[in-house]
Amino acid sequence: MPSDEAVVQAAAEAAEGLVFSRFKRSAVDDFDVQVTFEDGVLEVDVWIHAPESDVDEETVAEDATLAARSAVDDLFEDADEQ
Repeated sequence: MPSDEAVVQAAAEAAEGLVFSRFKRSAVDDFDVQVTFEDGVLEVDVWIHAPESDVDEETVAEDATLAARSAVDDLFEDADEQ
């Protein structure tokens, strides 16, 4: 079973990775990824401010949230296989 810290780290890394796969770092003025994992409940909130970009910030934030959840699912699947 992964630790709470490992879950939070995996989710945050996946969300950030997705954000910067869609935006150039120089295009992002600010972004925030908040992840909590308490009592088996994962909460992920992603906020992006990239006003100079043609990429839709809200869509990327939603996709980053999904990527974070997927990374956590993978983490638990890998733990179950061991």
